[in-house]
Amino acid sequence: MNIKLDTLIHALSQQFKKDVISATCQSKPLQGGTVGNVYLITGIAETVDGEKSPYRIVLKNQKKWERYGDPGSWRREYDLYSSDLKTTFSDAFRWPTCYHAEINDKEDEFQLWLEYIDGVTGIDLSGDMYELAALELGRYQGKLYAEQPAVLQSLTNLSHADLMKNTYLHYRSWPVVYDYIRSDDCDFPLHLRQMLIDIDEHSEELLDRIEKLPLVLCHRDFWVTNLIYTDGKIVLIDWDTSGWGYLGEDIASLIADEADIDHMVEYYQRCVPAYYKGFSEYADVSPIANHCIYELILLMFGYKLVEWYLHTEDDSEKKMHVRTLQKIYEMKTIPVQG
Repeated sequence: MNIKLDTLIHALSQQFKKDVISATCQSKPLQGGTVGNVYLITGIAETVDGEKSPYRIVLKNQKKWERYGDPGSWRREYDLYSSDLKTTFSDAFRWPTCYHAEINDKEDEFQLWLEYIDGVTGIDLSGDMYELAALELGRYQGKLYAEQPAVLQSLTNLSHADLMKNTYLHYRSWPVVYDYIRSDDCDFPLHLRQMLIDIDEHSEELLDRIEKLPLVLCHRDFWVTNLIYTDGKIVLIDWDTSGWGYLGEDIASLIADEADIDHMVEYYQRCVPAYYKGFSEYADVSPIANHCIYELILLMFGYKLVEWYLHTEDDSEKKMHVRTLQKIYEMKTIPVQG
């Protein structure tokens, strides 16, 4: 890939907090897709006082693309990093520092030069780390909900509160998944099929209940690959889906999005109370008679799991999606103190 040396030197000057006059660089992909690419850039930076130091910095290139129901999401990270949202974070819960951000409106593309975070992420996260992430998320959302800082009102590119509902209704109107669980060809156990049918039949009542919950700033992609645990703290990456959502949406993602199936029920039991504990340090949640995280999991991931099951030929993956639905089924009878 082509790296503009002057932009790299500017970003490194911000990182080192002193003027960098030259730098070597090598790049390697960290992750990537059809619309965005992320690279780790490494090398030796020489500062104006003659010091030569190794560095690591992340470059994210993002092109325009269209997400269902959320057309502004492709550029949201640029907009958020250009805002004062960073002032709302704490040392214990934050995003990576951005050293430089630029957008090319003609090309519908932006670049972010970001802090590299070295820590534990993905399937390597332990139960204690899950629980800490839930606690710190609760504290972050509770503090913002209670204090309503002015920066929240200045954010013009956030996903809307009804995104979760509209996504569920979109899936429910899709015959491929809706008809499958009601058909004689469905391979799911009867109790799992019924679980999904029941949520449809009670969806209006459930959505009405959810929409009475506190409206909070949600990350909306709060799953293990976007969480990094480092030195007892949580750093959260990939903010392109973030916006207004209801209390518990992000915890539903933490528990069910490409879940650690073997520990899914345990993490449900641990993370829900931790989340409410963190939120209640700043805001009163006592009016909430019963939490809706189990229902949010089904609304957000029930039909997605059916879709993933139908669109893979791999038998082990099919079994994994059925096991995930089984674990969700088991959660229903588990008492969780909110």
